[in-house]
Amino acid sequence: MADIQAAKPNVVVQTAVPEARVTIERPPWNPTPVQRKSLPNAGTARANRAPATIAPDGSPEWTEQHSHQTVLQQHCDFFDTDNDGIIWPMDTYRGFYALGFGFFLSVLSVFIIHANFSYPTCPGILPDPFFRLYVANIHKAKHGSDTGTYDNEGRFVPQKFEDFFNKYSNGKDGLTATDLWEALKGQRVIMDPIGWGGAFFEWVATYILLWPEDGVLKRDDVRRVYDGSIFVEIASKRAGTAKTKAA
Repeated sequence: MADIQAAKPNVVVQTAVPEARVTIERPPWNPTPVQRKSLPNAGTARANRAPATIAPDGSPEWTEQHSHQTVLQQHCDFFDTDNDGIIWPMDTYRGFYALGFGFFLSVLSVFIIHANFSYPTCPGILPDPFFRLYVANIHKAKHGSDTGTYDNEGRFVPQKFEDFFNKYSNGKDGLTATDLWEALKGQRVIMDPIGWGGAFFEWVATYILLWPEDGVLKRDDVRRVYDGSIFVEIASKRAGTAKTKAA
């Protein structure tokens, strides 16, 4: 069998069986030969780059500037206003406010994020009295019931990103609110209330942030949320001046 597969590297992989309806309703991303060439080894996690079929090189300029950070750390970088690797609650508030969330939603985001993610990222066993986030340990704040696009070390897995869109976008190049609701239900794992809540908050925040006129969250915009490069762009447009940080 191994010899046959080696001789036919483009053989079609069976991803569904009729008796298991869910495998038909939610097909994973099964790349074509052209896609495998432009995005090779999609199942291998990328440490500091977030590539996808629509952007095989990820965000090159952003990646070069943040080559010392994992993709998950890059996602948080906008909020680290003084580059000390520590995100204070006020940093998060300023970041969300700069992104257009307004006072109430920015305050709410601070409570949700820092109450849940501060302790897992602390360098010691005692909780941080100021509920700060430590970027070096941000991978420890990864929760369940998500897309799996970030791995447990904060790297970016292209296959998981493409799987998510392939399963829930119904052939579109993006996700509607209805698609997201189905995705939240589909990605849930048992006994994971923090993961359910975390995923719900993150996708609602992403939808508010991007607020697509046609109601469809575009694939590349979501990809750029993952690596954080879109935060700088949105904040700069809103401020009318170039910004690299929340403050």
